[in-house]
Amino acid sequence: MKLDLREILDAPGARLGFERELGTDRLDFGSVEEYRGPVKARGEVINTAGVLTARGVIDADMLCVCDRCGAGFELKKHVDLSVPVVPETEGSDESEAFVMEGDALDIDDLLETAFILAMDTKLLCKPDCKGLCPKCGKNLNDGPCACKPEPDPRFAVLEQLLDK
Repeated sequence: MKLDLREILDAPGARLGFERELGTDRLDFGSVEEYRGPVKARGEVINTAGVLTARGVIDADMLCVCDRCGAGFELKKHVDLSVPVVPETEGSDESEAFVMEGDALDIDDLLETAFILAMDTKLLCKPDCKGLCPKCGKNLNDGPCACKPEPDPRFAVLEQLLDK
């Protein structure tokens, strides 16, 4: 959705609010199985002394798969955003700013980009997830497995002495 910013461009202190439900088709992550509802965003674009800033929050409720142990878990993601918005001519050298298209801002694109950048690279069921045993595949969060630890190959010669 395009947000028309003409009414606040030349009015320092002016604000233009927005409230959106984002489609999840562009928010596809390998570890997210499904979204438990719409991804909701709300906020405003503020003109502070001629500088535009989009501020707001994005909330999502997701069903995910842990990247270490493969267990399913629920994740509620809350993203606070504060993104500078610049006209097309000024945006070429500002890497963190979002560029307007004429007098309009593609608010869906801005919100989707902010959400994607805020996602963790690995989604874990808990911060100290132990993962799976590489030999038997047991979930180590449920307790240790019965696999014998492999000896260090550098000590293989010494292990032969213990066998005698």
